[in-house]
Amino acid sequence: MLKWIVRLFFILAGVTLGSVYIPDLFEAISLDVPQWMMSAYFGGTVGALVLYGVSVWLSDLIVNSFRYIEETVVKAPVADVFSGSMGLIVGLVAGYLLGSPLSGLQIPVVNNILPVFITILVGYLGFQVGFKKRDELMQLFMSVRNSSRDTKEKKKEETESIEEKGDLKILDTSVIIDGRIADVCQTGFLEGTLVIPGFVLEELQHIADSSDALKRNRGRRGLDILNKIQKELPIHVEIYDGDFEEIQEVDSKLVKLAKLTSGMVVTNDFNLNKVCDLQGVQVLNINDLANAVKPVVLPGENLNVQVIKDGKEHHQGVAYLDDGTMIVVEGGREYINKHIDVIVTSVLQTSAGRMIFAKPKSLEKAQ
Repeated sequence: MLKWIVRLFFILAGVTLGSVYIPDLFEAISLDVPQWMMSAYFGGTVGALVLYGVSVWLSDLIVNSFRYIEETVVKAPVADVFSGSMGLIVGLVAGYLLGSPLSGLQIPVVNNILPVFITILVGYLGFQVGFKKRDELMQLFMSVRNSSRDTKEKKKEETESIEEKGDLKILDTSVIIDGRIADVCQTGFLEGTLVIPGFVLEELQHIADSSDALKRNRGRRGLDILNKIQKELPIHVEIYDGDFEEIQEVDSKLVKLAKLTSGMVVTNDFNLNKVCDLQGVQVLNINDLANAVKPVVLPGENLNVQVIKDGKEHHQGVAYLDDGTMIVVEGGREYINKHIDVIVTSVLQTSAGRMIFAKPKSLEKAQ
C-alpha cells in the first residue's frame, strides 16, 4: 500500500511538472514538433510516465527507508519521541522565522534555496537538542506540574485547616488600623479564631512603608495592634498564607476567603460592609458594636457641649461627646469655643457612625 502511495505521488508530481515545463523545454531547444505536443496535456502525460519510471526504481528505497524510520520510532521510548518531536517543531518554526527575511531578497539561490536550507538545518538542530536533552526537559515539565499541583494542594490544605478551627473572624485592614478590635478581644466578647490573611499583612506593610507620614503611622499602628493581639490577648490567632492571585482587590479577596471558610468578616469599612451583605457573607462591624454600647440619647434631652468648629451648613456649629459622637448644633456658629446647653432634636444612627442634631437651649427658651 505504501509503495503505491509513493508511486501515486510521483505520478502527480510528473503531471504537474510535465504540463508546466515540457512545452517550455521544446520551445527553448527550438525543437520542431507538432502543435499538439506543445499542449499541457501532452507534457503532463510525458511527465507522469517519466516519473512513474523513476518511482519504480526509487519506490522500494523510499518504502524501506520509511519502514526503518517507523520501526525506530515504534521501538523508541515515548519520552524520546515526544521530546524529539517537540524539538523538531520548535526548530522548524525558528528556522522558518530566520529564513523568511531572506525570501524577500532579489538574489538568485539566496531567496529560494537558502531559506529552505536554514529551515531544515535548524529543524534538525531542534530535533537533536530535544532528543538529547529529553531527561532535562521531562524534569522541567514534571517540576512545573508538581509545583502547580503543590501550590493548589497547599492552598486547599490551608483553607481546610482554617475551616476546621470553626467560628472564624477574618480581619480586614481598616479594623486592624482602627485598633478597637484589640479592646474587644481583651474583654472576651469576641469568640473563636481570628484569621489574619497574608494579603492583609502585605497591605499593612505597604502602608507602613509609605512616604506619607500619616499613612506610615497608621500602618505601623496596625502592625503594633496585631503584635499585641498575638502575644498579649487570650484569643487564638491564625495567619492565612494563601492568596487569590486572580483577584486584585483586597476587599474582594476577603469576601472570597469568607465564602470558602464560612467565616465572618470583621471590619469598620462601610463599603465592605455593604459588599458582604450583597454577597451573603456574615460581617461584624466595629462601628455597629460601638453604636450599640453608646449611651442612648433621645430627642428632647439636654446636653452640655463645647462647640469647636463651623458646620457644613450656614450658622451650624459642631461639637463632640466624650465617646467621639458628632453633634451638629443648629445656630451654633456664634458659640464656637464656648460651652453651651443644647437640646437634642434628632439622632441619626448608621453603620458609618452616629450623628446627633441639636439646637441651643437659649433659642428654645426664646421661642
